[in-house]
Amino acid sequence: MIPDARPIVVTGATGYVGGRLVPELVRAGFRVRCIAREPRKLDERPWRRDPGIEVVAADLRDTGTLTRALTGVRAAYYLVHSMMSSDAAWRQQDRELAISFARAAAAAHVERIIYLGGLGELGDSLSEHLASRREVERWLASTGIPVTTLRAAMIIGSGSASFEILRYLVEHLPVMLTPRWVRTESQPIAIRNVLGYLVGCLRLESTAGQTLDIGGPEIVSYRELMRIMAQARGLGRRLVIPVPVLTPRLSSLWIHLVTPVPHTIARPLAEGLRNRTVCRDDRAAKLMPQRLLTMREAIDAALGKSREHAVETAWSDAGAIPGDPDWAGGTVYEDRREIVIDAPREIAWRTVQRIGGDSGWYGGQALWRLRGLLDKVVGGPGLRRGRRDPDRVMVGDALDFWRVVDVVPDRSLVLQAEMRLPGVALLRLDLADGSPTGGAERDTSGHDLAATRLTLTARFKPRGLFGILYWYAVLPLHSLVFPAMLKGLRRDAERAAYGPPSRGQSGQSTGRDEVSAPEPRVAGVSPGEDSRSHE
Repeated sequence: MIPDARPIVVTGATGYVGGRLVPELVRAGFRVRCIAREPRKLDERPWRRDPGIEVVAADLRDTGTLTRALTGVRAAYYLVHSMMSSDAAWRQQDRELAISFARAAAAAHVERIIYLGGLGELGDSLSEHLASRREVERWLASTGIPVTTLRAAMIIGSGSASFEILRYLVEHLPVMLTPRWVRTESQPIAIRNVLGYLVGCLRLESTAGQTLDIGGPEIVSYRELMRIMAQARGLGRRLVIPVPVLTPRLSSLWIHLVTPVPHTIARPLAEGLRNRTVCRDDRAAKLMPQRLLTMREAIDAALGKSREHAVETAWSDAGAIPGDPDWAGGTVYEDRREIVIDAPREIAWRTVQRIGGDSGWYGGQALWRLRGLLDKVVGGPGLRRGRRDPDRVMVGDALDFWRVVDVVPDRSLVLQAEMRLPGVALLRLDLADGSPTGGAERDTSGHDLAATRLTLTARFKPRGLFGILYWYAVLPLHSLVFPAMLKGLRRDAERAAYGPPSRGQSGQSTGRDEVSAPEPRVAGVSPGEDSRSHE
């Protein structure tokens, strides 16, 4: 029998589960076609250049383009789901995307669709989030294509939203006032086992058209998960006090303030925990046997990945990358500053791309923390979101309350603000070869000094009068934060190049220019101007 060489489509490859499923499918011997609205978000994935993987740009709303992307494939994974509860239209959007996908799959003669849905009791008592997932199941099957639905409860893995909420609550709060749902039974599952089931059902034709519940080997409450996490982290017993007054809305706001996960994601998760999420049978385990990790094993594995900085995907990976329309036309305010670093450009770049997360922002850290706290209070992501990888950045990465929108290795890093602002803000760091500053020699081994000119540019397009007032209000803070930031980047880059400064230098070369800062200017930006910086 000739093996079926037709590719398998994965939608949601830029997300948490999809980004891990793609390499698993390749290892299992399948060719994979990733459909992404923004392919650049996949450029730096370790598996991106595997010959068995192709990436196709398509928007799920565009049925015509989507049909072409699905043509010639054998089966398709649908791993798309909105969890942005602050948007009243999110459920309608989920419905429209599922209908568009089902129609395109039928037109392209796709043989199977595989969907990862949510566990939960049947009936009208489902949370809106879980009810929407059930609707998506029905719409995917509306054109007659067999749909395999795997229903899972909480997924435990490094970088998952559920794991990060659990970890932060346990690590930061020895005493917790919690909603009553902490006593609700659930059957969480390790991400490793979710991937095992997703690959396994593709191998098994008999799963086509079936709905299968998948879960770990234990039925536990959220309160019990907190106890297991505390033990895994070597922490003392956490005092958990359930109270009746904490609604899902209040719970999500509390989670937003204490953890890196915003309330827009926390709320559907909190609402879903009201429902008992336990497998109705063990058909999936019998059809696709694998060793199911206990919750302690799953938590230990996730913590180990986090310690080793080996988090493959994270909940924060999701997020649109803005393009020209955000900047086209109108008035843009700009603040540009420069500094010269006595280090080669490739070393300066390694320092620049470590910005954010545990490395901080290299200067004015107290002001950055204050800004992050204020952002949290008004519903923004704040600084706790951190970053997925401490040493490397790629397009689409979240860096605290920024999103990476462009990366040119050794040349430039462009970030767009996701904090709450009365406008659109962009921060750009550009590196170019420069001339040595003429300071005292620091390379006593006789190596030639190389220099890098680092330019920091902040751009802001205001929304209305309040946006203009905001820009002029923060300009004095720029004068404190940006020079400190550039000097910190220079210090760390030079240490990486030449080691700590000798005694008497106080961490700085002598005779160098200070940070140069032309007056902040207002730029009338026409469509297409400086497009690389904000694509």
